[in-house]
Amino acid sequence: MSRISILLALAACWNFIAAHLVISYPGWRGNNLHTSGTLEDGSVPPGSLGMNYNNRTGEYEFPYGMQWMYPCGGLPVAQNRTKWPVTGGALSFQPGWFNGHQTAFIYVNIGLGSEPLNYSHPMVPVFQLTGPVNTMYPGTFCLPQVPLPANISYNVGDNATIQIVETAVHGAALYSCVDITFAEQSEVAQVNSSNCFNSSGTDGKGGPMGMNFVYTATGLTAGAARFIPSSTTLATILVTSLLASFL
Repeated sequence: MSRISILLALAACWNFIAAHLVISYPGWRGNNLHTSGTLEDGSVPPGSLGMNYNNRTGEYEFPYGMQWMYPCGGLPVAQNRTKWPVTGGALSFQPGWFNGHQTAFIYVNIGLGSEPLNYSHPMVPVFQLTGPVNTMYPGTFCLPQVPLPANISYNVGDNATIQIVETAVHGAALYSCVDITFAEQSEVAQVNSSNCFNSSGTDGKGGPMGMNFVYTATGLTAGAARFIPSSTTLATILVTSLLASFL
């Protein structure tokens, strides 16, 4: 789906949006901003991972296409895959199509095969995304070179799925995917400033966009203890305060 088509779809269903992230490059499994994994006749296609079948009622339960359904927002695997470099490539997305995304944690994972059963291979370390406002905004964020996880074999022609997980400020995890086929760099659509960019504060596209690295730290308890006064110090403060109240 092209960027223009996505924006037109958003404009047409603004009041019905139930999802939050659009993958704008290299592709998108499907527009689950307002659609589901069901067919036009209401039936559910084979291989639609992420849908919940209720054995008691014998029916599929909603929400089908909402992005908080693992692993890919309730949508089945795409029939038309996107070619992506076997050496890694760009990934661009719009994270702010709902309230609560001024900050968010972003995870990028890959699942191997034509219909991955899990997405346990991180492609980049988790990072915090920062947006301009905590209401809806159309800003774009791009990672120009996402590497492939080490110690795994990748061959031209192999299928895989890239998963983006956005954890919003209110704690909801949102899932979007793009189904890819590994290809040589020469076979992949060119990456340029039209499909891979970070919105700024002056371009009218929902900026500024930014990111913060996430670190782990040790010794926080020991460090905090240095700022806790001893019982002797507390007693001195208490006596001083009492004396001051009588002066």
